[in-house]
Amino acid sequence: MVIQAFTNQGREMSISQISYKTGITRAAVRRYLHTLVELGFAHCHAGVRYSLTAKTVSLGNAYLSGKTLSGRSQPVLDKLSETVGEACSMAVRDGTDIVYITRAKSSRIMSSSLNVGSRLPAYATSIGLVLLAYLDEAELADYLAEVKFLPFTPHTIVTASALRTELAAIRANGYALADQMIEVGLRSIAVPVFDQDGNVESGINIIANSSRVSAEQMRTRFLPLLLDAAQVLRS
Repeated sequence: MVIQAFTNQGREMSISQISYKTGITRAAVRRYLHTLVELGFAHCHAGVRYSLTAKTVSLGNAYLSGKTLSGRSQPVLDKLSETVGEACSMAVRDGTDIVYITRAKSSRIMSSSLNVGSRLPAYATSIGLVLLAYLDEAELADYLAEVKFLPFTPHTIVTASALRTELAAIRANGYALADQMIEVGLRSIAVPVFDQDGNVESGINIIANSSRVSAEQMRTRFLPLLLDAAQVLRS
């Protein structure tokens, strides 16, 4: 929790700021930071402010190096991105969020702040909606008990009942279309990636500017290509 408290908006923070963000007592935060500094994962500035070091990248690399899917997905998403001229991503669910494990960027896309390791709330993203749609009832109930809905845009789903309705449609159709749910002007379409046993292990999507690509174009042009890519990743 202390490591995750650091973001682009909070690259250097005091013990009090980290305590406020995490809900951990200042005494405990101080101990954890001392450990992180001793291990080389954090740096203390003038004895009052802390930041993460480059060594924290090794934590993510350790995960990615053990995920063969991540390595296999990069060339597939690169080819897909080149074909459609838009950014493509692969993500997995972690709690109430999704975490990006592969990104293929396009010069035409706006969301340059999204990189491998970036997190977004599942209910407001196309990949997140796909992953939620394939949860069983007990897993979905656990998710709904934990999630806190925030209205990122006027199009964001903000109630459990609306989310359940959306997830039922996604599971029936086999894809999710997030139309400006996380950011006005961004539209994305996603499909699940299944493993050899038929379980959903990740999702992939294509992201486009809503002023340039309509929802119908995403269904007719992008969806078949996404499904083909998902099938390649399953094989």
